[in-house]
Amino acid sequence: MMTTYLLAIACIFCLALGGMLIDRLYRRFAASHPQLGPFRDPGKCGSCSAGSGCDTACDAPPANPTRSC
Repeated sequence: MMTTYLLAIACIFCLALGGMLIDRLYRRFAASHPQLGPFRDPGKCGSCSAGSGCDTACDAPPANPTRSC
């Protein structure tokens, strides 16, 4: 039982570190290839169903209360 608990904690920790590593690799790639343009704007949420991002940052209240950014 304790082994499963520790294994779950280790897996979650590795997933978090992996996400940070991927973000760091992304930033390094974007910095070394500026001709490709920004892949995503870090100031926007990027969660829109159209995939194009919002016109405003997610911290701002949405213009249409029925839609989230």
